[in-house]
Amino acid sequence: MAARKKLGEILLESGTINANALADALQYAQEHGKRIGEALIELELADEEAVTRALATQFNMPFVELDSQSVDEDALKLMSEDVIRRHGVVPMGREGSRLKVVITDPLDLETLDVLRFRLNIDLIPVLAPPTKVKDFIEKFVNPMTDEMSKTMASIDHDAPEMEGLDGASDVLDGSETDAPIIRLINLMIGEAVRSRASDIHVEPMSNRVRVRYRVDGVCHVRDDVPKNMQSAVTTRLKIMSGMDIAERRVPQDGRIKMKIGGGQIDFRVSSCPSYHGESIVLRILRPDSVNVGIEALGFEEDDNKRFQQTIKRPNGIFLVTGPTGSGKTTTLYSALQNLNRPDKKIITAEDPVEYNFTGMNQCQVREDIGLGFARILRSMLRQAPNIILVGEIRDREVGDVAIQAALTGHLVFSTLHTNDAPSAITRLIEMGIKPFLVASAVQAIMAQRLVRVICKDCKTEDPSPNKSMLAVLGFKDDELAGKTFYKGAGCSRCGGTGYRGRQGIFEFLQLSAELRELAFNRAPTTELRRAARATGMRSLVDDGKIKILKGVTTPDEVARIAQAEGLARFEEE
Repeated sequence: MAARKKLGEILLESGTINANALADALQYAQEHGKRIGEALIELELADEEAVTRALATQFNMPFVELDSQSVDEDALKLMSEDVIRRHGVVPMGREGSRLKVVITDPLDLETLDVLRFRLNIDLIPVLAPPTKVKDFIEKFVNPMTDEMSKTMASIDHDAPEMEGLDGASDVLDGSETDAPIIRLINLMIGEAVRSRASDIHVEPMSNRVRVRYRVDGVCHVRDDVPKNMQSAVTTRLKIMSGMDIAERRVPQDGRIKMKIGGGQIDFRVSSCPSYHGESIVLRILRPDSVNVGIEALGFEEDDNKRFQQTIKRPNGIFLVTGPTGSGKTTTLYSALQNLNRPDKKIITAEDPVEYNFTGMNQCQVREDIGLGFARILRSMLRQAPNIILVGEIRDREVGDVAIQAALTGHLVFSTLHTNDAPSAITRLIEMGIKPFLVASAVQAIMAQRLVRVICKDCKTEDPSPNKSMLAVLGFKDDELAGKTFYKGAGCSRCGGTGYRGRQGIFEFLQLSAELRELAFNRAPTTELRRAARATGMRSLVDDGKIKILKGVTTPDEVARIAQAEGLARFEEE
């Protein structure tokens, strides 16, 4: 029997990649524990379809174009929605006594064995790209949106009979009337996860309960829940998250763990009393959301080089600044995972610990028992770590201990809530930390924001970009000459928004001798910024402009995120 050709050889012979690309992918795959096909896709050296076609050739399997016409509706009924979603497979149709099944990984023999056992039928596996399979499942396999809408409608229809119900007792008693509520909550959570939402907001209003999902940093309104079901919905969510359902006067926090789509998803839940009842927010914590890797953060080449140099220093402080939700945690975890090796000891102090990582010692801040950042930090230093992550420098005490750690040979990562990188120096000094300590310990500061990325499926040229937005961003006429701008037309994949996913824009400040001197002399932020720009720091807006010209995002998006002052003036005019 002839030896099976390697995937790289097949792609080389087909002309999809060259020898240099293959060498780069092999090195990347070895360093990151990836398969060669995954490495080629992540490095954008080959697209998903080309790799899948090569896999089909390698394993002598048919490759299929998956669409609604190629799949038999009767075949879809042979598998439950749960099985299809959990295993990421699609039954296409029968061929005699066998069932043709679309899979994405020819080496996933375990899934095929499970399906043979459950269906009691021989299978003909065929290959399709993972993204195409996922999109087909979302679009054609019993869409969650329709089911949720029906549940909402049924609750609304039954509203007169439910008027007198006490939500708490019904949910606890498990009576027949609670079935729609339990189903509604499960559908709401499942739909939000599959929509790539980061938060679910359940907000009581005067005559309804508004449900919103935050997707790519922007809130989208879902159907309203009838007002008479407010108590039952609130109680159900509080029971699931382990809160006290009898306490409605003070804020509470809880957690939910659920298995969705074959993966374990955690939710951090917060309830807060408001005028019309308790407002509840579920923060969706996906393990894969912080496993993006440094390459996917969105650094330009020069900033990436500075970032890599900084995180590989033996000591000093590296600060990441920005508002809540700007991706600071993701950036720092990406750095830690890059450094997480057996020869390094990493300890973190977090409030709260949202994601768990193998090989790191993670400590949970608990202010109620006196276990704050400062106390954990002092304890950390006796554990002989190489690298320390402090969730946030909130006050002078934490700042002093973090700086002492940096000066005694530790590499310290932390965050601050400031608008830009230079103002972080001023903020530390205003906390009461001595200027000479700030000047000595801080190695680099990075401000960041997240901008939405144009959807690749509906990306199109924008013949007439908004000139006012271009002016807000400071584009000059010579910069615009001959340049092509892009936008998203809106499609089912991006929910009609024209955007899918987010990427960072950055302002990276490395402390030079001049900047250290200015910090020591308590120079104002404007002077620090001027000196930083002179040493090569690119502003958030300038980094955003690069991504606009590369076709990654739009002028409107960068103006919305990074140029709030100029945009406000434009809107006033």
